[in-house]
Formats: sequence, structure tokens, C-alpha cells
Amino acid sequence: MSAPPGPVSPAVMREVLGHFVSGIVVVTAAGRSGPVGFTCQSFASLSLEPPLVTFAPARTSTTWPRIRDAGTFCINVLAADHQELSAGFARSGVDKFAGVPWRPGPSGAPVLDGVSAWIDCTLWNEYDGGDHTIAVGRVLDLGADPARLPLLYYRGRYGVTADPPVTGP
Repeated sequence: MSAPPGPVSPAVMREVLGHFVSGIVVVTAAGRSGPVGFTCQSFASLSLEPPLVTFAPARTSTTWPRIRDAGTFCINVLAADHQELSAGFARSGVDKFAGVPWRPGPSGAPVLDGVSAWIDCTLWNEYDGGDHTIAVGRVLDLGADPARLPLLYYRGRYGVTADPPVTGP
């Protein structure tokens, strides 16, 4: 019987899992003192029956508790030209909605202008995910613009054109 593998460092985990292409979303809600939102890379469809999606906010997030309190939220699938929105909603301590056009979705949560798709949800459940919380939303309504390509993230950069690392001769 072989010994279990050694511990995996966060740096190695990040580097290896960076080989998986993901989309970028902004999770928004109508908070008590105005709209709130944050950028999230860990989003996926979870179930068709019932219709569920999942994402994983960091436990250190100061925005997720405000979205949780709202009880409903919108997943905004960013379009290819939304790199600035991705960066803006990833910052802390600023008005993330300053100059960002949006409209209220069916739940009242902001739907950002020009997104590839939006998914309006109610919080269905939460689970422990280590240094993240695994949030599951029940889909209430959704829509998409097939003409808008999604913003992709690969190996620490936007898009899938990241150059492979240079190896020795």
C-alpha cells in the first residue's frame, strides 16, 4: 500500500488549476443600502431539476454576507469586452456601481448592461468549502444575448491566448 500524497501548496494548486478555462461572472444583489456585487470565477450550472447554479465566494468576502442577507441575487455572465467590469467588481472599499449601467432583474438584483447572460436566483443553500463558501442558487429567471461572447479566464489572464511557459532547450 502506498503512502498518501503530500500536502498540496496553494501556489501549485493555483498554477495547475489555471489550466482550466473558466468564465467570469459578477454576482449582484439589491442590498439594504444600495446595489452590491463581486467578481467570481467559480461559477457553474449544478442541476436542471430543480434548476440550480453554484458559485463560491471567499470566506473573507465582505460583499457575500450582504448578498446572503438580500436572499436573492443575479449572476451576470460577463461579455468578452467586460475586463474593466471584472476588475472593478473585484476591488474592495469602492463604489463598484459608479458609472456602471444596469437595470433591476425580476428579483430586483442588478442585471449589468451588455452581459452575455444573466441568471436571477434565490439562495437555496450554503455549504462549507474550506476557505470559500459554496453557495447554491435556485434559478427564478434567466436570459442571454447570443451575440455577446463570454469573458474567459485562463492561466491568470483574460482570454485563451496565454502563451505557454518557455521551457529549456
